[in-house]
Amino acid sequence: MRIRLIDIAHARSGDKGDAANVGVIARKDEYYPILVKYLTAEKVAQHFSGMVLGPVERFELPNLGALNFVLHRALGGGGTRSLKLDAQGKTLGSALLRFELETEEPFSL
Repeated sequence: MRIRLIDIAHARSGDKGDAANVGVIARKDEYYPILVKYLTAEKVAQHFSGMVLGPVERFELPNLGALNFVLHRALGGGGTRSLKLDAQGKTLGSALLRFELETEEPFSL
């Protein structure tokens, strides 16, 4: 089954130098285990392949029902050095919400 990430989560993103930070927050407590199981660092790296040139790290924040991803070498050197349109990474959260999770079990919203 495919679930659009935007249907079960919202996101915030920003930057620190050449690394982007994307927080993905479950819309309901029961959605957090789905995020943990299916939204891996590897899948996020694949989603941003060609844009993110370094590794992607994932941090779990169960008390917030959130995952935090750090995307290294994502901003072309950062806000003061990059020629990228979004050198601060503000739109990366919205871009990640277009991701579709592939789940093994049935799921209803």
